[in-house]
Amino acid sequence: MSQTEHKQRFSSPVPDDMPQLVSHALAEDVGGGDLTAGLVASDATAQATVIVRETAVICGRPWFDEVFRQLDPGVCIEWLVSEGDQAKTQRTICSLSGPARSLLTGERTALNFLQTLSATATAARRYADAVSGTGCQILDTRKTIPGLRSAQKYAVACGGARNHRQGLYDAVLIKENHIVAAGSVAAAIAEARKISDLPVQIEVENLDQLDQALAAAVDSVLLDNFSNALLAEAVCKTHDSGSKTTLEASGGYRVEQLQETAATGVDFISCGALTKNLRAVDFSMRFAKI
Repeated sequence: MSQTEHKQRFSSPVPDDMPQLVSHALAEDVGGGDLTAGLVASDATAQATVIVRETAVICGRPWFDEVFRQLDPGVCIEWLVSEGDQAKTQRTICSLSGPARSLLTGERTALNFLQTLSATATAARRYADAVSGTGCQILDTRKTIPGLRSAQKYAVACGGARNHRQGLYDAVLIKENHIVAAGSVAAAIAEARKISDLPVQIEVENLDQLDQALAAAVDSVLLDNFSNALLAEAVCKTHDSGSKTTLEASGGYRVEQLQETAATGVDFISCGALTKNLRAVDFSMRFAKI
């Protein structure tokens, strides 16, 4: 997917909890006050630029902006890249000006959001590009950093992948222990439909369980740790049955494995690595003389 194509389709709203998340992060870092910023005169002003030190998909602008909005509305930020842009190494992505103390106090919290969300978006872009043209789509999972789920889900979409369920409340996903407790695949699906009108997905571990799930007309099947040969057979079974059930492959895929797995014909591949195997993107805020 080209950057232009991605930007045309990326329209995810900023999560409602963004201001509260920023407020918590500032309280965690600033506490009763920034002692070191007191070394700078209270009326001093400064200018600064933020540079990305490696190629990355830029994500987290709303959180970055909110840090300084909450600290000091007198801070002005001029962005030189859009959310979702891929920036090259050593690119200046924004400039800031305003009260020096506020710039110093907000620096780390603002960069923490930027480095984490850009890392998530960059991974999502890499994984989405790996299956481009196959018809298969990459999904995230609930393997997110505690407290950052909504932000990371936003970053996944920013990178060009898709969101799976947000939590335990917005879709039903029946797993092995649920099947054991219910007594069978069919019984678990039937019980799920009694308690919720939301889509029902079930995780299966073999083709026999897939047959049972298709017979129960489940909305989606998660094929857990299937080989590519078994995934292809599962796709054939589903098509031959005339079912509209979608198929999702899961199993700790590395990016170099995705093209071959996508070629089996599955609709989705879910990858926890998008949000849990992160290496923060390297950003630096450089101050001009105060």
